Amino acid sequence: MDGVKLRIKYHNKEIEKLTYIDGKSDWIDLRCAEETVFSTGDFKLVNLGISIALPEGYEALVVPRSSTFKTWGLLQTNSCGVIDETYCGDDDVWKWPAFATRDTVLHVNDRICQFRIIKHQPALIFEETGKLGGESRGGFGSTGTN
Repeated sequence: MDGVKLRIKYHNKEIEKLTYIDGKSDWIDLRCAEETVFSTGDFKLVNLGISIALPEGYEALVVPRSSTFKTWGLLQTNSCGVIDETYCGDDDVWKWPAFATRDTVLHVNDRICQFRIIKHQPALIFEETGKLGGESRGGFGSTGTN
């Protein structure tokens, strides 16, 4: 199988190993590595129990799973986490920044967030112009309105 190799260190022997969910998505679920108790209004860095050496030129995007808020009332505080390939040491444990909107408890192996990797964008060259030349769509938030 062709693919990009990721070297993974597991810091908790109880969490399930990373894997694809066959046929469902190319995002990889991440799991809570230790029981974490939240009171309403708490902010905590949830331990995901892994360190990953990403290949040079790649970064990981970490976002909540679609059921995370419904199940636990947790919001990811930075909306989308970005982990670059320099965060690759044995003690560079991935964590998930969470804010609790209600009292809740995460247990070991709860699937709370997900990630995928992407290549860094190419160098960008900004060219100023007075006119773009494309057809205007009607402004921000106009798609799908009458």
